[in-house]
Amino acid sequence: MTQGWSARDIPDQSGRTAVVTGANSGIGLVTARELARKGAHVVLACRSEERGKEAVALIHRQVYGADVEFRPLDLADLSSVRAFAETYPHERLDLLINNAGVMALPYGKTADGFERQFGVNHLGHFALTGLLLPKLRAAPSARVVSVSSGLHALSNVDLTDLNSERGYRRWIAYARSKSANLLFIHELSRQLRSAGSDVVAAAAHPGYAATNLQTAGARMEGRRLAERVAQLGNRIVAQPAESGALPTLYAATAPSVRPDSFTGPRIQGWRGAPTRSSRAKWTLNDVTGERLWVASEGLTGVRYGL
Repeated sequence: MTQGWSARDIPDQSGRTAVVTGANSGIGLVTARELARKGAHVVLACRSEERGKEAVALIHRQVYGADVEFRPLDLADLSSVRAFAETYPHERLDLLINNAGVMALPYGKTADGFERQFGVNHLGHFALTGLLLPKLRAAPSARVVSVSSGLHALSNVDLTDLNSERGYRRWIAYARSKSANLLFIHELSRQLRSAGSDVVAAAAHPGYAATNLQTAGARMEGRRLAERVAQLGNRIVAQPAESGALPTLYAATAPSVRPDSFTGPRIQGWRGAPTRSSRAKWTLNDVTGERLWVASEGLTGVRYGL
């Protein structure tokens, strides 16, 4: 990886179609915008119709001739995930960017009864990828990129308590969901390889980037001091969303990206140009990856058929 890789180095994406989840703000919005700037048709898959359409309008203002559209997707509701896949209007899908996520929220459940962080960050994207897989396999050299976090290293998944029913700690639950993202990419890469598919599954993380993820949990609970501290960290320490999106954009478009790779910022994993990122050993464990996969199929009802 070159030290100065930036959005200017994204290869031409003309003729390609990309889906970016959570593309109405932060890293997802930047990812969608820069793919559109390079000629891709980009589907902004967002929970809020209002914010999704505002993001489409913003990209149109920032990128002349941008080819973007909004389509509704709520990863906390598997019926919405299925509806998105069933109504996806294009014959193929070149890039699926599993970007949307929640972080350190108070305990809650999805529409299907899953612990919210595990349900949104992992299970929603697991189901979406499986349902869109035929479209991905119809495209030459398609890619799936899941956005994890350096904080995955705080905890492995607990296969005996995937929904944190034995006690909920918000940061541990977040870390488990982000480890699940990496285990998903690890097992998906193995299955694609076994099936002889040229679809590349890779992971990325933004380091410490200024987005609304840091403040959402504190705001939901009315913890004003914690919200102010997070806002201060975003202003003083974090890199901008434009920089935080670079590892995702690299994993999605750079020619040299390998299956099951993990890309993050160069400087201590916090900021800087994209490079290979360290990851916890448990995210490369074949047995854990397979067991999580089987459990995810059972919980979502989505089977990949690879």
